Amino acid sequence: MNANAVHSLWTSAAADPISKIPSPTIEYAQLAPVMIVIGAAVIGIVVEAFAPRRARYHIQLWLTVVALGAAFASVVALAVGGYATTKQTSVAMGALAVDGPALFLQGVILLSGVLAAFTFAERRLDRAHGKRVDSFVAQAGAVPGSEAEQAAVKAGFATTEVFPLMLFAVGGMIVFPAANDLLTLFIALEVFSLPLYLMCALARRRRLMSQESAVKYFLLGAFSSAFLLFGIALLYGYSGSVSYAVIADVVDGTLISNDPVLAQTMGNDALLLIGMALVLMGLLFKVGAVPFHMWTPDVYQGAPTPVTGFMAAATKVAAFGALLRLLYVVLPGMRWDWRPVMWGVAIATMVVGAIVAVTQTDVKRLLAYSSVAHAGFILAGVIAATPAGVSSVLFYLAAYSFVTIGAFAVVTLVRDAGGEATHLSKWAGLGRRSPLVAAVFAVFLLAFAGIPLTSGFSGKFAVFSAAAEGGAGALVIIGVLSSAVAAFFYVRVIVLMFFSEPRADGPTVTVPSPLTMSVIGVGVVVTVVLGVAPQYFLDLAGQASVFVR
Repeated sequence: MNANAVHSLWTSAAADPISKIPSPTIEYAQLAPVMIVIGAAVIGIVVEAFAPRRARYHIQLWLTVVALGAAFASVVALAVGGYATTKQTSVAMGALAVDGPALFLQGVILLSGVLAAFTFAERRLDRAHGKRVDSFVAQAGAVPGSEAEQAAVKAGFATTEVFPLMLFAVGGMIVFPAANDLLTLFIALEVFSLPLYLMCALARRRRLMSQESAVKYFLLGAFSSAFLLFGIALLYGYSGSVSYAVIADVVDGTLISNDPVLAQTMGNDALLLIGMALVLMGLLFKVGAVPFHMWTPDVYQGAPTPVTGFMAAATKVAAFGALLRLLYVVLPGMRWDWRPVMWGVAIATMVVGAIVAVTQTDVKRLLAYSSVAHAGFILAGVIAATPAGVSSVLFYLAAYSFVTIGAFAVVTLVRDAGGEATHLSKWAGLGRRSPLVAAVFAVFLLAFAGIPLTSGFSGKFAVFSAAAEGGAGALVIIGVLSSAVAAFFYVRVIVLMFFSEPRADGPTVTVPSPLTMSVIGVGVVVTVVLGVAPQYFLDLAGQASVFVR
């Protein structure tokens, strides 16, 4: 090709370049919750860089709570404005969905974030060199036990970076269940996972265990992200798009490409099935379902307890939201393919979580395996593949998140010379030593067990009813039997607290600040209200159960 021909091609291609690039349309009002949280996280980083060390704690706490409260208010405003029902839409050029399930789960995550921020800020439970300190290491970069760490503790340093890290995590979590394409899903996953990896390593006490848990979480999380990304690549090869709507149309056979190259792979079932399996593996890892649950007990035990509570509640809500959207919006045409697999995962998750929890001797590990079993119960609602299944999962996630944060807040109160006393033997006789704390923890344990008049019973009844109506009666029977096994170890802890003699060298129950008191109080109130009068909230979840397509 001569120079003149090349020049003519160049000039003709560049004749009207600007008009061919569409300007993006950004719906700022509908994106307000995400923008508020991420904006506050960025401001929090600036505060860490420029604010005096003494002022950072109060500024960060105030900024975090105000930002999460404002984001929740904007979610409520969107829901009241009809975006949860009649005005459902996709925004940011189709990247995010604004619909009932997204807004409902975003609200739950933001409220969980507010309660978690209060537990992060608690400073009355521990002392170092006569100063009140929080649950986080004085200086994250110092080697455990080194002179630098001792100097930081003596100087009263505090790792207030946990507040912007938590805001970034919340920002990723509220995008995750609303993601309307696979690329946004992956970015949201990384945005909330990376801060969690860091926060798991920041425990003030038992720092080596904390760092070990963070490394395990990071390595296994990297594997799950790789599976997810590989699955996204295969689904893109199958459909020629990362958009949920386009993939769903190709699965249904209503979209066929005119591109001869793309037409060779489009509709290739091998790409679809393998890609679907890999993406589900990535999401089931975050949910903590068997066999992708191995990180759960070690990370729950090693991470700072406020981080464990936040992670146990909010991560599950976000991951189940993304799983629901993927199965109900992208792959409804593949229901006969994914339901048998999810049956197996749900059964294994319920049975393993309930049975292995019986053998645990540490409170945090017990709650970790309890969360695995609950993931199995929630999967029963997912498998229902009906609107009732979606609404029951939404209700269960809301109920579970408040119980979980409240339970871990109680765990922070029982302490001995080494910090939190999490070994079950040390909880013997706690009901005689501190009846109120033991009674509150018993309420949370009864909710986990699904005893009537608690939110746990209402949630389990909802998901099992939906599963039975959806043709999964055998799964419900296994779920009820697993619940009976799980009830044993919850009741065992209650018996240990109230019917055992307290040890002479037993732990003490520290009186917390109003921050932790309010977290526990809210947890108890929500647990009782959702158990005694759940109908309004079940109706709310039912109204919010329709996905935008």
